[in-house]
Amino acid sequence: MRLAYLGPPGTFTEEAALRYAERESAELIPFSSMPALVSAVETGLADRAILPIENSLEGTVSTTVDLLIHETDLKICAELILPVRHFLLAHPGTRLEEIRVVLSHPQALAQCRRFLERCLPQAEQVAALSTAAAVAEVMRSEDRSRAAIGTLRAAELYGAVVLARDIQDQKSNATRFVVLAHQDAEPTGVDRTSLCFTVKRNVPGALVEVLNELAVANIQMTKVESRPMKSVLGEYVFLVDIEGHRKDPHIAAALERVAEKAAELKIFGSYPRDEDGLNGTRGSR
Repeated sequence: MRLAYLGPPGTFTEEAALRYAERESAELIPFSSMPALVSAVETGLADRAILPIENSLEGTVSTTVDLLIHETDLKICAELILPVRHFLLAHPGTRLEEIRVVLSHPQALAQCRRFLERCLPQAEQVAALSTAAAVAEVMRSEDRSRAAIGTLRAAELYGAVVLARDIQDQKSNATRFVVLAHQDAEPTGVDRTSLCFTVKRNVPGALVEVLNELAVANIQMTKVESRPMKSVLGEYVFLVDIEGHRKDPHIAAALERVAEKAAELKIFGSYPRDEDGLNGTRGSR
């Protein structure tokens, strides 16, 4: 099985891919962007792709969600929750007071805001395509005034040293990843279903009517949020995660009623919940 992930080697997505590969024997294939991961599966370059979808500090990864809403019919077949540890990495011999620029992915910079404000208040923050790309760029340069926020694996791959460890704002920081394939998973009894819908225009209470169909069926919603439609200002897509599988009889019946009440309904897939990963992040608090 060929698994596409956001490269280069040393990213958090690669770490998640390696964890997932422990469950499924897989060949890891790096790509440079999340849209490329989707295209890789759609065109047969890969069998599955793993993408970040939600972080406990920064919330939804909008690129992934927008791909699911607007650009692909691939299904979520698995999830993986990965504790996130951020490290300040630099050339051997670099001192903290020398650093004038810190590079990393925008999500990583945001997740380490407190450390950067307190310990490197004068340092310029520069966005990179990934945490690994930031580490690689710093190590290619001989400029010791530049450092990167990245993973321990990136430090090992690119020869960086750790100046500071666990610099994320919250020690319980975790990212949820989803695996995309042409088919979602069969029921396991411990599942999650992800979906989105739009409501009918100019109908008072349209959103409440849709969500009420889940409530009266005693279906637990674990996530509810909205995203702009992008086509018209002021119109939104509503995203919902529920406990259970779309093939469970009571959920299938409720989703049929939701489809009748909503303007459009799209089911991203049903897949086993990563209870081990979730419990691991709770235990680290």
